[in-house]
Order: sequence, then C-alpha cells, then structure tokens
Amino acid sequence: MVIDRVALVSFRNYGELSASFCDGVNVITGRNAQGKTNLIEAVFYIASGRSFRARSDRELVRFGDTRASIRADITSGGRAQCLEAFLEYGRRRRLIANGAPLRSAAELSGKLSAVLFCPGDLDIVRDGAAGRRRLMDTCLCQLRPRYAAALREFNRLYDHKTAILRNHGEKPRLLDALDDFNVRLAQCSAQLIWFRAAFTATLAEKAAAVHREFSGGVEELQISYKTVSTITDARRGPEELLTAILEHQRAHRQAEIDSGQCLTGAHKDDLEIGINGAAARAYASQGQARTAALSLKLAEREIHFDDRGEYPVLLLDDVLSELDAERAGFVLNKIKNGQVLITCCEYDGAAASAEGTVVRVEGGEIVR
Repeated sequence: MVIDRVALVSFRNYGELSASFCDGVNVITGRNAQGKTNLIEAVFYIASGRSFRARSDRELVRFGDTRASIRADITSGGRAQCLEAFLEYGRRRRLIANGAPLRSAAELSGKLSAVLFCPGDLDIVRDGAAGRRRLMDTCLCQLRPRYAAALREFNRLYDHKTAILRNHGEKPRLLDALDDFNVRLAQCSAQLIWFRAAFTATLAEKAAAVHREFSGGVEELQISYKTVSTITDARRGPEELLTAILEHQRAHRQAEIDSGQCLTGAHKDDLEIGINGAAARAYASQGQARTAALSLKLAEREIHFDDRGEYPVLLLDDVLSELDAERAGFVLNKIKNGQVLITCCEYDGAAASAEGTVVRVEGGEIVR
C-alpha cells in the first residue's frame, strides 16, 4: 500500500496543500509547530477514520474556517484508488472511496492500512490498559470491518448503560432498561473478545520474535490476553463467551448499581506483558519497556502484511528522536520494505541514514 499524494484543505494549520510521496522512506522535517504531525494525522485519519490526537472532528478544521477536507490518491491491491474525507461544522462527516459514499469508517477497511508509532507509544508497556486496548482496536478496525462495527456499537451501548447507572437515583425508571442493555452489551463484548484473543495470539508470536532478535536472544517477551474473569478460554466461540459474560454480569449487577459504574465487558480488557517471566509493567527497565514497545509496533506491521499481502504505511511521528542510537538503528533496519513517513524536528543522523525523499514543512507549506 502506498500513498502517492495527499491534498488538504483547511486541515489543522494547512490552508491548501498538495504533497507527493515516494514508495519508500519519506522524511518530513522542520521546526516545531510547523505542521509535520498534522500531515501524519491526516494520513492516519484517511486510513482509519479517526484522529489519534483530537477528541472531535471540529478540532481538525483550521481556525477561522468551518469545513475541511482530506484527499489521498493511493495504490492499494495493485490499483489506483482515491479516498476522501469532508468535515464540516454542524454536519456529519462524509467519507468517500473511489467516488462512492461510505456509511461508516468500518468500510475503509482493506483500502489503506497504516501503523502509527508516536512518542506516547513508547510508554505503552508501563501505562494503563487503555493504550494497550487502543493498539488492539486500531489494528483490528483496519483489518476486520465486523470488528469495527461491533466496537462502534459497544461504545454506544456502554455510554447508554453508564448514563443509566449514574442517573437512576434521580430517575428510578431508568433501571427498567438495564437488563436489555446488559444483554446487548454482552453480545458485543463476546464479539470483541473473540477477535482480540485471536489477534493477541498472533501478536505474541510475532512480537516475541522481534524482541528476541533485538535483545540478541537474551530476553523473551511474553504477551497474554486478560479479560472477564468468568472466561477461562477467550478463543472459544462467541456463543460460549456470551454465556460467561452474562454470568459475570449477574454476579456484579448490584455492585454496578451501587457504584454507578459498568464493571463487566470488553472495556476492562488488557494485555499482560512480561519479559523473561517477570511483569514488564512493574519490573522492566526503561530500556526494556521501550524495546518491548518497539517490538509490539513492528509486530503489528507484520500482522498487516500477513493479512493483506502488502505492508501498511508506517507513520513514525518524532519517534527516532526519543530513541538511543541502537534502538533507532534497529527500527530503521526493520523497515526496508513498504512506505514509511518519518517526522523529525531536524534532519538528524538517525533519519539521515534512511534513504528516500526529504520533505521540509514550514508554516503549513511544503518546501522541498
């Protein structure tokens, strides 16, 4: 998969922009606050249907404007394609692929895949579970349209159930709908857990191989999937998972009502990461944690390749500057294939060692 050209109108700090990229490594350089990450964000948005920084699409529209657009001319599946996103205040966003409107971001699946690696991801091993769930969700939403649809429905139901649990004191009749939401939320959870368990098994295998190579065979990386306690084997079919989730819900129903919190579901999932049998979150050094994070991201890239037969676009947003020379060199050595977009504040030694196109951004404009 290759992004040939990106055109932006009123996106973030860009008025109008047209940027072309080579099919190898593209180094996007410039001073801080010039728009380098904004360009990466636009590519990620057109691939996944969401921003990795903004809470709402309104934040993506240039200050003073009311609408913005992203267009990406890509080569995917051996043919030229065009993806577009139109954002406008007060109206629902529009996603278009090859001239045909899409009903949801889930329909972007398979058209353009992107793996994002930003400085925050270096702490994914030691941070809370939300970041590790986000890793699973981001990859699976691009690979499996059914997963993306189930996740969207889960989030909608979760918000409704949370509102019931928080407001039933003032409106007791809200509890009349609780059991219905429980069943529907459990059904979505079963789908998500089934997909995540299979994904984790593959991720564990590939990340362990990368980490083993990185550490010279000295360290072994272990990854396991943690979900609802009543589930003994998350690889079982969704029907059996549903039974176990409903059992957990029944046991925690009163606790949910008393606490005002949803205590059962896929929103509690996590990845447990270990190095040589010890919990990485508690015992890994900073260097070990960062190596594990690199292994996870590079493994995610390989999963895309195995599934699609093409490497996804790799987006490295100011990551190399956060790594020592050994780790930066290892990353660059592992990305010889596929298209890569790298941002860096200065054209430093690590980025310079990657042969490819150099693009300089100044004040929301491209200067080659």
